[in-house]
Amino acid sequence: MTIRYQYKGEGAGGFERYGSAHDSDFFVSLFFSMLRIRRIEEEIERRYHQDQMKTPIHLVIGQEATSVGACAALRTSDLLYSSHRTHGNYLAKGGDLKAMLAEMHCRITGCVGSRGGSMHLIDKKVGMAGTSAIVGGAVPIAVGAALAARLKGEDRVTMVFLGDATTEEGVTSESLNFAALKKAPVVFFCENNFYSVQSPLSTRQPPRDLHRWAATYQMPSVAVDGVNVLAVYDATGAAVERARVGDGPTFIEAPVYRLRAHGGAGDDSHTGYRHLAEREHWEAFDPLALYEHFLKRKQLLDDQVIGEMETRLTQEIADAFEFALSSPNPSEEDLFRHVYAE
Repeated sequence: MTIRYQYKGEGAGGFERYGSAHDSDFFVSLFFSMLRIRRIEEEIERRYHQDQMKTPIHLVIGQEATSVGACAALRTSDLLYSSHRTHGNYLAKGGDLKAMLAEMHCRITGCVGSRGGSMHLIDKKVGMAGTSAIVGGAVPIAVGAALAARLKGEDRVTMVFLGDATTEEGVTSESLNFAALKKAPVVFFCENNFYSVQSPLSTRQPPRDLHRWAATYQMPSVAVDGVNVLAVYDATGAAVERARVGDGPTFIEAPVYRLRAHGGAGDDSHTGYRHLAEREHWEAFDPLALYEHFLKRKQLLDDQVIGEMETRLTQEIADAFEFALSSPNPSEEDLFRHVYAE
C-alpha cells in the first residue's frame, strides 16, 4: 500500500536547533496552549453526538502547532483572519473559551451572539477579526485590512490562515499580487493538510510546492515543518517582523495533517478517500507528543507539571460548557440587531 502523503519533517530532532532561543517559560507556554486546544476539542468531539451544539464543526486535532506557533508571534493588536477550521486559531489568539462554546450552542452570550457558529468566530478584543466558511473568503479581506493599517500609519500586522484548496481560488492569486504590489503588512499562512474535504491535493493541482507557486508573486515564501511549533514560531516571527517594518507580505506553507474527519467528530478514513495507514503514519508525528518529548528531554517539563495542567484544563473546560449550557437562547427582540438593510 502506498501512503499518498507522508511526513517529511525532522520529527523530534527538529526542535534541537531552537533549544536555546527562548526561556523555559516560553517553551512551556507553547506546550500548554497546544494541550489546551487538544483537550477542548476532544471534549467538543465527545459531546458532539448529544446534538446540543447546533453547528457544524471542523476539528484541528493534529494541527495545533500551526495555530499556537503562528499566533505566538503576533501582538494582541495584530489582526487574524481565518477559514472554517477556526477553533485553534481563535483560542491561540486569545479568544474567550466560554464565548466560543456559547456560540457553538447558539446562545446569546456567544462571541457573535449565536449568529455564526463554529465557522465564524470573532473576538475583536484580542484581534480575532473574522473567519469565513467560503474558501478564500477571508483572504482579500485580510489584505484590505493590512493595506488600511499601512495607509493609516498603524503599527499593525495582519495574518490570514488558509488551506491548500484556497490556493486554487482566483481571489487568492489576486490578493497575493495586490499585497506584493502595495507592500501590504500581511502574512499568508497556508496550512497544507493535503485534502479539500475528501479530495486529495493530487487530484486538484499539478505537482508543485505551494510556497514556490506563491513566490512567483515576488514575495518571500517559505516552507516550514507544520508539526514543529518552534519552527512555526520562528518562521512566522520573521514574516511578522518583515511586515511590521514595511517590507511587505510573506507566504508560509506548513504541511500538517488533520487526524479527524473534515467535518464532525471521529475519523472518516473508512470512506476510502485516504488510507487508514496514512492517518496512522501521521499519528506517529503528533505535534503535541513530539513537543512533549522534546521538553522532557530538555528537563523543561515533567509528568507532575503536565498533571497540574490537565487538572486546570479539566476544570476550565467544565466551567465553560456549564456557562454555555446555562446561557439564555436568543430572543425575538434580538433578531434584528446588527441588521443594517431591509
